[in-house]
Amino acid sequence: MPELRIRKVGEEVLVTVCDAELLGKEFKEGEIRLKVSEEFYRGREASVKECLQAMKEATIGNLVGSIVEDAVKEGIIDPRCVLRVEGVPHAQFVRM
Repeated sequence: MPELRIRKVGEEVLVTVCDAELLGKEFKEGEIRLKVSEEFYRGREASVKECLQAMKEATIGNLVGSIVEDAVKEGIIDPRCVLRVEGVPHAQFVRM
């Protein structure tokens, strides 16, 4: 199950989603480093459907793991904007 965290700061809604098994891990590839810190990503277990709905309502999103592919299928993330670090997908979005 993915970990979902929603933060509201003023008018902004930040959603972070990651695979639970990636929490606390770090991935490196060349100069790129992806740290899936528990402080930033730990939230609560949520279904993929719930995560996708939260993303649709968010102004900022930060995604790591299998949820990235779900977001691509849903049209939230452009597949050309997915970064892979040691094979782990990562994507961010901002809605203005």
